[in-house]
Amino acid sequence: MEPAEILAAQLSEYRQRCPGQAGLADDFLALLGDPADPFIRARLEGHFTGSAWVVSADGQRTLLTHHRKLDRWLQPGGHADGDRDLARVALKEAEEETGLPGLRLEDARIFDLDRHWIPARGDVPGHWHHDVRYVVRAGADERFVVGEESHALAWRRIDELVDDPRCDESMQRMASRWLAMQRDR
Repeated sequence: MEPAEILAAQLSEYRQRCPGQAGLADDFLALLGDPADPFIRARLEGHFTGSAWVVSADGQRTLLTHHRKLDRWLQPGGHADGDRDLARVALKEAEEETGLPGLRLEDARIFDLDRHWIPARGDVPGHWHHDVRYVVRAGADERFVVGEESHALAWRRIDELVDDPRCDESMQRMASRWLAMQRDR
């Protein structure tokens, strides 16, 4: 199967598994079918990005980055830049942005979807990111390296993010989803 076909299957599976976000999954499927390449950042009507919900080996904490450009605490992630395998994009971005050794993709299932507005910056107008998020598991070595895209990195307890008013709805949703998945195991 081609990467775009795999993504379509992942989005369809996510749509069934997370009915509260079925409409959003439909929007992502529509973007995937758009003849203009939605995997390149030059498509300013909106494009795909890949992010990683990086969890500690014990699953109790997540590694967040204080994003330099957006000045917010977020999960690592970034532009696909033509790569149609968004799980690979998420893993690569996590490796590049955290410097953590031994990261691995938990599985090929989509963990979360989020469509968010990126404000204009310099000569790049504001645009939509259609962010596809995957779980990435850290190994035993949790030493990270703060890169040029971040002010800081920090491990945070996932259960504390659910009601943290400093976290946006997306972060709270991912924390809640992760905790529910752990209870269901």
